[in-house]
Amino acid sequence: MAPQTVDVHVATFAQLDARTFHDLLRLRIDVFVVEQRCPYPELDGRDVEPGTRHLWLTRHGALPHDDALPHDGALPRDGDVLAYLRLLADPGGVTRIGRVVVAPAARGGGLAGRLMTEALRLVGDRPCVLEAQAHLAGFYAGHGFTATGPQYVEDGIPHLPMRRGH
Repeated sequence: MAPQTVDVHVATFAQLDARTFHDLLRLRIDVFVVEQRCPYPELDGRDVEPGTRHLWLTRHGALPHDDALPHDGALPRDGDVLAYLRLLADPGGVTRIGRVVVAPAARGGGLAGRLMTEALRLVGDRPCVLEAQAHLAGFYAGHGFTATGPQYVEDGIPHLPMRRGH
């Protein structure tokens, strides 16, 4: 098996080419709208804000767990987007992490952790917030986030507001 390489990318909207933006949106829609059955307006205008940073991982070579995955044609190919999140500039110098997603065929390989580690490196010491799906609160707690309010339901999925930093 060829060695795996996962590349990290960061860009503003203006730096994204049309194909890349298409691939990022496709992953978000495939997971949030189709897989999770949450019909909502995915294009909310925040992707194009000057302070928004898009962060994603792409694959080159074999993933560490390729042999354990079913070979049904859904495996990621070289260059495919494996994981994504966006960093939004909220008022008061707060960074908001949103749209955290890992492609179904790439789950279980630690990519969400790698994505969050890279995002938090970019955030630095600034305060950071997110709206976690409740079943992932432990994952985010492992990255220094704590709950800041009660659980609530959005689009039929329990969420929890969380914060890291001051």
